[in-house]
Amino acid sequence: MSQRLKLEIKALDALEARDLVVLVSDDLTLPGPAAALAGAEAQALLTRAAAAERFKGKALSGLTLPSPEGAAYERLVVVGVGPASDRSDLDFVKLGGAIAGRLAAGRSADVVLALPDGEVDAKQAADIALGLKLRAYVFDRYKTKSKDKDDAGTISVTLRAAEPAAAKKALKATEAVAAGVVLARDLVNEPPNVLYPEEFADRAKKLEKLGVEVEVLDEKDLKKIGMRALLGVGQGSRRESRVVVMRWNGGGKGDEPVAFIGKGVTFDTGGISLKPGAGMEDMKGDMAGAACVVGLMHALAARKAKVNAVGVIGLVENMPDGNAQRPGDIVASLSGQTIEIINTDAEGRLVLADVLWYTQDRFKPRFMINLATLTGAILVALAQENAGLFTNNDALAARLTAAGLATGETVWRMPLGKAYDKMIDSKFADMKNSAGRYAGSITAAQFLQRHVNDTPWAHLDIAGTGMAAKDNEINRSWGPGWGVRLLDRLVKDHYES
Repeated sequence: MSQRLKLEIKALDALEARDLVVLVSDDLTLPGPAAALAGAEAQALLTRAAAAERFKGKALSGLTLPSPEGAAYERLVVVGVGPASDRSDLDFVKLGGAIAGRLAAGRSADVVLALPDGEVDAKQAADIALGLKLRAYVFDRYKTKSKDKDDAGTISVTLRAAEPAAAKKALKATEAVAAGVVLARDLVNEPPNVLYPEEFADRAKKLEKLGVEVEVLDEKDLKKIGMRALLGVGQGSRRESRVVVMRWNGGGKGDEPVAFIGKGVTFDTGGISLKPGAGMEDMKGDMAGAACVVGLMHALAARKAKVNAVGVIGLVENMPDGNAQRPGDIVASLSGQTIEIINTDAEGRLVLADVLWYTQDRFKPRFMINLATLTGAILVALAQENAGLFTNNDALAARLTAAGLATGETVWRMPLGKAYDKMIDSKFADMKNSAGRYAGSITAAQFLQRHVNDTPWAHLDIAGTGMAAKDNEINRSWGPGWGVRLLDRLVKDHYES
């Protein structure tokens, strides 16, 4: 990974960079501080260029101009924030990403944090910085040609703020979140020959440097505990399975923790129910749920969140060798319930079944939220626009929905019900792991619900949002680190003491 961004916050009193970035509304008038720094001829230059290019100051749009003659900077970069009537809807994280998208590699930029109708406050400045950091992310660890490195050169950005001290203070929390997202992106982007269960566990172990308690359970431990459903998924692989338990104790002693559970299938061939070869390389991302949980725990610890949080990830590799699990096998999960294996490519729910039961039984959490690239069916239903939300708790659903709208990592609630639950009943066991094509995402969620007991619980199916992401203002990465910002916002808004 490369975070090709050097970021500083300074006062609105000077210019030092080669590019000057200013924010304008639909009237295209430079804000007072920007006009003073840009020089007397900048407004006339902008007005002429905007007319020629039909630039209207629309939110997140941009225009790049050569500087007026004699200016201390080389380029004037203008980014729109839309009309004042729409200002309350402006996403400042996306604005930061839009600014980053107008900047050139290897150059420096001064960004004047002034709006046409007022100052950019400390939180907004921190959000802009977050957007800059996320947009600047590049995963180029395995590119050896110097040309690739040079083309993605560092951008030096100075945010010019009216109150730099307040902005710097606000930036600390967003830096923690950005680091969590970057960690999750790195994990999702890694190739499966590098990031297998043992290596994934070792990387999670590094959270101990931030004060997170990390416990790694190996196959001997898992057999003793009774996680037979999880172990069944990994038994066809030469790589041993792992479960990692991460604990951040930032709340009161004895306070019930909040719990986050991640599916971590480091590569999914489908097992004996082998997937088609085309596109199978994408199955390195079948651990995006676990990556999010590790990134979230990093963010909570780095910003010293005042909450007790538990993160538990089940790490397996699903391979089709002679020892692999077969369709028709029956296994007993940690809950004691028996499961008929109909399709070995419905493996993630087997991993989560054991990890969910273990988490609710051991930690007695306030709630559990699991994330999993679980079903292709959720892509059919929601494309890549929303994660599927399934839950047994209306209050948790409302809070997740609100956090999604606030961060742009949106969720859409899907149904659960007895009729769907009946579809996973088995003739030979307590349940089967696949009900077939119809309502595939829902029946997968019903399967998980049978392993949460009475704990408030939500399942986020992130098959459409956790990997192979669409480009947007704040992400150009195949692995977007989806969910870290969503769940950090949920904790911050509702669960910190």
